Amino acid sequence: MSMTAKGTFEVELVMGAPELAGAVQRLDLTKTFHGDLAGTATGVMLTSGDAHAGEAGYVAIEVVTGQLGDRTGSFALQQFGTMHAGSQNLHYEVVPGSGHDALEGLTGKLHLTIENNGTHHYELEYEL
Repeated sequence: MSMTAKGTFEVELVMGAPELAGAVQRLDLTKTFHGDLAGTATGVMLTSGDAHAGEAGYVAIEVVTGQLGDRTGSFALQQFGTMHAGSQNLHYEVVPGSGHDALEGLTGKLHLTIENNGTHHYELEYEL
């Protein structure tokens, strides 16, 4: 049965050392989730291009630890995003096989919206 978790999160990005002779930038990320998913995440993002000009791409993996509904455990989220010619594309999903403890077997996709004031909202459609 498909379920939906909704809420908000804060994210902090810290620049790491450039990779591949400076063509790729590494960022370490931490998140705090609130709502139906309550917990924290840590991860790594790699990006290339010119984000200030709206022409860039990134990939990221983060491990979320916390409570989803009435279950506690951890799982990984994978992100793939691009910006080009004024449009953005983001694909965000649970990594298959990454669920642990009471979240073992978790699958799903996460949808993200960001308000003008910077508030990040998530909607996680999942099966467990």
